[in-house]
Amino acid sequence: MLQQQLNGLCAAGLAHVGDAVYELYIRTRLAKSGLLTARNLHSATVKLVRASAQATAARTLEPELSEPERAVFRRGRNTEHHHTPQASTPAEYALATGLEALLGWLYLSGETDRVDAVCARCWDILHKEEARQ
Repeated sequence: MLQQQLNGLCAAGLAHVGDAVYELYIRTRLAKSGLLTARNLHSATVKLVRASAQATAARTLEPELSEPERAVFRRGRNTEHHHTPQASTPAEYALATGLEALLGWLYLSGETDRVDAVCARCWDILHKEEARQ
């Protein structure tokens, strides 16, 4: 996708794509991890892709982003939300939307190596957080 076209997409559109990219990454990692039942896979997926988990990853990840990435992240984070899922706070949902917008932007830019790196970093952050609890 051309940069001009990409810059013309709304943050919600980027987040829509990024949500799918992130969930596919998580589902793939979990499937490869040896969780064999559909129930285990589903439970683990929900735990990692919900807004509160994405917000945890986003807080740690944000300072590690390049300036262009941070700009897209902020654009997604600051977009107006008309609905917040019941299981998350508005602040968590905003951070999750920022992360999803970044992933959508990277994916549509063809930056698949960077998408993998960001998703892998989120995976590591969330597993370290889980180990601390």
